[in-house]
Amino acid sequence: MSNRPAISSMSLGRAWANHSMDEKIAQAAAHGFEGLEVFFEDIDYLARNLSGAHSDNVPSAFPYQLEAAKRIREICDKHSLQVVCLQPFMFYGGLKDRTEHQKRLDTLKEWFQLVKILGTDLIQVPTNFLPAHELTPDLDLVVEDMRQLADMGLEQSPPVRFAFENIAWGTYIHTWERAWEVVKRVDRPNLGLCLDTFNILGGIWADPASPTGKLPDADRALEESIDRLRQNVDLNKVFYVQVVDAERLERPMNDQHPLWVETQPPRMTWSRNCRLFAYETDRGAYMPVTKLARVIIHDLGFEGWVSMELFSRSMASPDTNVPSEHANRAATAWRKLKDELCL
Repeated sequence: MSNRPAISSMSLGRAWANHSMDEKIAQAAAHGFEGLEVFFEDIDYLARNLSGAHSDNVPSAFPYQLEAAKRIREICDKHSLQVVCLQPFMFYGGLKDRTEHQKRLDTLKEWFQLVKILGTDLIQVPTNFLPAHELTPDLDLVVEDMRQLADMGLEQSPPVRFAFENIAWGTYIHTWERAWEVVKRVDRPNLGLCLDTFNILGGIWADPASPTGKLPDADRALEESIDRLRQNVDLNKVFYVQVVDAERLERPMNDQHPLWVETQPPRMTWSRNCRLFAYETDRGAYMPVTKLARVIIHDLGFEGWVSMELFSRSMASPDTNVPSEHANRAATAWRKLKDELCL
């Protein structure tokens, strides 16, 4: 096996911005990672520093985003790290408001410039989780939108690829099976899947709102799903893999939970605050990550980038040791995964 370890560069939100890109990238390299997922928020925050527009109410100008991307690329080059992808290209696909759809495509043209600077050819697109009244359940339109995205990527030189990722709380597409159906129907060489153990298991096996932490009949559902994965997914359409777990909550994620957010689905709040690296059972990790990873890596034969992605409230600490601690935890998870799967 020739799988290569990567690490995500931040959690969603501004908390991770307490720590500089220089330090985050340096720690990733120091702990043996070869690649880095770059979040657009990383670029935007650095652009705000360059422009002086520190308020979230003041958009960072695109020229400053280009400069920020150059800076990130320079730091990565200094530490011999590759940029795996730029993500997430949010809220695309199935929008009822076609004016907003066109605005997203206009933004994509800017992202094409950013990925060239970063030295990657890959953009990750999560399934849409906007409110149902803003989206259509019509899969035909989603396929049409994703085909338009892919065709624009094919017009680039070099072509830009897109990794479509099912989000566990996606409004109409929340399973890998549904995302795979879209990828197959789009039928473009530059559209594939990002398989994320959290979003797969968090949708069909785990339930943070349940006292048990699991859905009813979770184990049977998982076995059936991974069997479909084993039999149906084309290996060439798996563009990269994210391996991550989450904590089993002591209290169900409901309106009595201290992390509860009224406007968010429970899985979304859980995802943003409570993810863990694989094998961190001492911290509450409990999902069958190894079982799923084994199917993807051994049964399918995946040999590309494997990312240790994390979103967590633990990143909000201003402690200067946070980047090194998280990089060390990620590296420990990668070593254990290699041992478990004999990579």
